[in-house]
Amino acid sequence: MGNISNNIRGIIFDYGGTIDSRGVHWSWIIWDGYQQAQVPITLEQFREAYVFAERELAKVRHILPSDNFLQLLHKKMVIELQYVAQKGWTQATQQQFDEWAESIAQHCYHEAQESIAEAMPVLESLSKQFPLMLVSNFYGNIDEVVRDLGIRHFFKGIIESAVVGIRKPNPTLFRLGVDALELPADQVLVVGDSLKKDILPAHSLGCATAWMQGPGWTEDENDAIDIPADTCRLTSLTQLL
Repeated sequence: MGNISNNIRGIIFDYGGTIDSRGVHWSWIIWDGYQQAQVPITLEQFREAYVFAERELAKVRHILPSDNFLQLLHKKMVIELQYVAQKGWTQATQQQFDEWAESIAQHCYHEAQESIAEAMPVLESLSKQFPLMLVSNFYGNIDEVVRDLGIRHFFKGIIESAVVGIRKPNPTLFRLGVDALELPADQVLVVGDSLKKDILPAHSLGCATAWMQGPGWTEDENDAIDIPADTCRLTSLTQLL
């Protein structure tokens, strides 16, 4: 099958950036939402707000296990835009900030829905031939997110950073996924969008790897100098079929 060798008996997928955005780092999709909403800030200011919100979400439990992706996005946009307001980067009414948050969240949710729709036939086909696992750095609600988007049933299980207390690039997160599949590492294919957080740690365990290559957060994340020679490069998940 496609880029899957005959030795593979199970597949681990990263979620964010791999299944829900075609390999594009989510910061770029959110930035597109800012531009469509005509939020008058610079890319550099946005990136600062993005990092602030990520750190805030890591420290404080804003995201509940019952939150779907749209609810997650809205909470995240509110935090980002509150930071923008506090910095005084743009003068706007509270109503305008609320409208921006809703607009950006809806834009991002629609993008995720479109990406999931493209990925669904691939997941459906692969799930009929292999046990699939999700291994993801996420906020504690990924089970609800993938249920809402209609793909939870394709996966045998989920290993989520916020639940197990381990984050990529720690390879232990992937080790938990391999153990859940009850397979030797060399019979497991790991598919991810981050060379440093997915491909290299999974490869260090002896897993086969497939890199969903797209625009990363920084230029060095797109640098393939360190890519293992036996790692497959993907521009679409359909190349797995």
